[in-house]
Amino acid sequence: MIRYEGPQGGPGMREMLAPTAAIVGMNLADSVALITDGRFSGGTRGCCIGHIAPEAAVCGPIAAVRDGDMIEIDLPRRKLNLKVSAKELSSRLRRIKPARPASKSDIWPATPGWSARRTKGRY
Repeated sequence: MIRYEGPQGGPGMREMLAPTAAIVGMNLADSVALITDGRFSGGTRGCCIGHIAPEAAVCGPIAAVRDGDMIEIDLPRRKLNLKVSAKELSSRLRRIKPARPASKSDIWPATPGWSARRTKGRY
């Protein structure tokens, strides 16, 4: 799962070609799904679910996912289900603060032509 990459969370809504290429390069495309509030390009392969809304930056449920949580993916119905109780999800969401919009001080050149954002504890 990659979050904080939607229109509110990440500068420029970067596309996810590098993470999907890494999954394919490790021969995991048939057993791993990538879920993000970011976007994908036409070069994406495997089970990749993007543009999750509401996004993490505005406290959508994707922000409440923790390591080890199970997520049910129902492709025919276009549904995701975080397998935690409604009470637990509500509790997690209450503790999340909306992300502040990225500012110029949060962005710096990583390599020529690309930029990266400090995550400040988010991933």
